[in-house]
Amino acid sequence: MRDAGFDVRLLSAGPFVTMIDRFAVAPLVIPIALDFHVQLGAVAIAATAYYFAYGLAQPFWGFASDRVGRIRIIRISLAATAAACALSAVAPNLDFLLAARIIAGASVCAILPTALVYVGDMVPFKERQAVIADVLAAVALGTAAGSLGAGLFAHYLSWRPTFAVTAVLAAVLVVALRRMPESSPPPPIGGPVVQLRQALRRPWARFLILFAVPEGAMVLGFLVYFAPALESTGANPAVAGLVVATYGGAVLAGTRVIKRIASRTPAWVLISAGGAIGVMGYLAAAVDQHIAGILLASVMIGGFYSIFHSTMQAWATEIAPEVRGTAAALFVTSAFTGGAIGSGLGALFAQSRQFAELFLIAAVVTVPVVVVAALARAHYPGSMVGAPLSEIAGS
Repeated sequence: MRDAGFDVRLLSAGPFVTMIDRFAVAPLVIPIALDFHVQLGAVAIAATAYYFAYGLAQPFWGFASDRVGRIRIIRISLAATAAACALSAVAPNLDFLLAARIIAGASVCAILPTALVYVGDMVPFKERQAVIADVLAAVALGTAAGSLGAGLFAHYLSWRPTFAVTAVLAAVLVVALRRMPESSPPPPIGGPVVQLRQALRRPWARFLILFAVPEGAMVLGFLVYFAPALESTGANPAVAGLVVATYGGAVLAGTRVIKRIASRTPAWVLISAGGAIGVMGYLAAAVDQHIAGILLASVMIGGFYSIFHSTMQAWATEIAPEVRGTAAALFVTSAFTGGAIGSGLGALFAQSRQFAELFLIAAVVTVPVVVVAALARAHYPGSMVGAPLSEIAGS
């Protein structure tokens, strides 16, 4: 049963701030490059480093949340995020900004995965994806706010206020979350090494954690170049931010759909449908990098995230329920490592403004990722609709 003090709206405020920080960078890549008088590819490295830090810090936060509590870890992460974003806002040069973004990535990374794990602790499996959809709705709003707000600030003021606003929001939430009740996960057995073995002892858990690398590259790695691609055609940062912000609107719409159909639709069907939308989105961006093409691509990749990736995330919360925080953290580590690899490879194309080629490669590579994900989920012992995965032998 859900705890009487459970407040999904307050819990969702953390992921909302997370997405503002994550998606603010895309419209700012070119303005930061112009301000610091550096090449576009040099600024893109900051996004890549952020993703690496986001992924690599996950195991630490996962182990910690299994031991000291989910809400406590979210609050600590928010406090560190506030400090890192404040440093980003006052960065005097690109090297300082790069260091601040690495700290931000390593700090903010705990918030969304730990919130999802908290939902796993507090909400029965049959109700869980609907609540996860509510959390992802906040993700969608944060995504839109980050893209749009950053674009408007960069065009009319400077790129710096975006990070300052994020710092203030994170600090406010540190205080507000004091009234959220802690969950009561099973007590961890042994130290971090034992927890790691527990998380990896099932073959399906090992598969999902490793598979998150290519999955993360497709879902997270290439979206960052939508705004720079549009700006390379002459659009200003405000317009680019507004167009890419439709991604957040699409995620919001997709989560509403998922909330209604997840309990009666096989997961492999959702993965297949979401994946097909993702392929079409990257193809749209490959064909046209002007407003129409990037707008269509942003909407479709938003659907890709809300349908495909949310289904994978729900799966990750149940692959090792006795060390849920650790297992989910490993999944996110892999996903953001993949995202970093994708954005890093994308920087090679962005440097020479070869955006059409970049998005075409993304579309082609997404196809086998989706096929493997759908087949794996269909053959997973917990693939029946509404089945509590932790209760299925051999999972």
